[in-house]
Amino acid sequence: EEIKLFLLIKLAWRNLWRNKRRTILTLLAISFATLITIAMRGMQLGVYEYNITNIVDMFPAYLQIQHKEYLDNPSINKSFKWTTELEEKLNSIPEIISHSQRVYANGLICFNDKSYGAAIFGVNPKQENKVSTILTKINKGKIFESDTLNEIVVGYKLLENLKANIGDEVVILSQGFDGSLGNMKFKIVGSIKTGSKEFDGMTIFMGLKTSQELLALYGGKIHSVAIKLSSIDEINDIKNNLNEIFYDKDIAVLSWEQIMPEFKQAIELDNVSGILMLGILILVVAFGILNTVLMSVTERFKEFGIALAVGIPNKKLTYIVFFETVFILLIGLIIGNIIGWAINHYIINNPITFTGEFAAMYEEYGFLPILTSTNKLSIFVNTSLTVLIVSFVVFLYPAYKLFKLEPLKGIRYT
Repeated sequence: EEIKLFLLIKLAWRNLWRNKRRTILTLLAISFATLITIAMRGMQLGVYEYNITNIVDMFPAYLQIQHKEYLDNPSINKSFKWTTELEEKLNSIPEIISHSQRVYANGLICFNDKSYGAAIFGVNPKQENKVSTILTKINKGKIFESDTLNEIVVGYKLLENLKANIGDEVVILSQGFDGSLGNMKFKIVGSIKTGSKEFDGMTIFMGLKTSQELLALYGGKIHSVAIKLSSIDEINDIKNNLNEIFYDKDIAVLSWEQIMPEFKQAIELDNVSGILMLGILILVVAFGILNTVLMSVTERFKEFGIALAVGIPNKKLTYIVFFETVFILLIGLIIGNIIGWAINHYIINNPITFTGEFAAMYEEYGFLPILTSTNKLSIFVNTSLTVLIVSFVVFLYPAYKLFKLEPLKGIRYT
């Protein structure tokens, strides 16, 4: 039986090259569909990874610890106490690279006769620089060096709106934890430019302890602990682990997806449209494979009829055509995977930066106007399996026709 199977495989291989043009065209179609799918999917996922990493690293962080009710109802009162126990537990997890305490509030910034609403962020600059890149986005001036100074850094757009300059003094008003109206004088020592006009038009960064004094958050009360991990792939595991540790407390561990649901939804929407386009491409190729295999079978009906007449069973002939299809698929997939990997590798090392309309389109969806890629193993596995499954499904019809073929009908077929 093994020898017979080997002979069938050998015969199938030889049959492929009896019509070289048809075989080469089919190989090209499979290879092209595979490499295009891998390249498109690689670029799609690469852009997602790049934007997620860039945005998460800028300020939101991979994970945040917040009061359980803060996300649904942001309020200065939804705070919790930073304790030595909490710090020790975070430091005991090797995947956590660093963490930073934060205070969030809304307030009013006043300079001369101008007043604007603002989002206040209290941070420790040394800790924050280990978690995010937000304080490195300096446009003018510098960052305050201590979290106890009455110095602030504002968004460049807010500085322009106030018509103030670096070194000017402003007054910030905000409701405190105890219900009182806190107000303090601050010196503007710098401005930041993140690329988001909305964010840069309303943001104020000040020292953590200074913000706690302004907002009457005594006793070490904070609103968030931002956490940086060694890899974005570890988010769910660490999140679940921390939620189990803090199960009996009034705090919750949230991922960037929960903190920025709009950005997550934009990615999911774009992902669905991308998968749909790739599905259409693979479907077109599947019909091409069906046409090739069906033509290969029907044009050899006379040959198959004679083979049936001399005693070769339908099953053996079906095996031969099956092996022919497998050979074409495997060769096409190997070629497509290699070229697809090479394309992605080139784009990874040479990312493309868009300008003009393309840049505006990317920014509309909240993405940076940069095209990059990735060579994740899952892309190659999923693409290859999809092409194989679809191809074997469309093979069933030609196989059925061959399996039901009768010797006389095959011989007389024209």
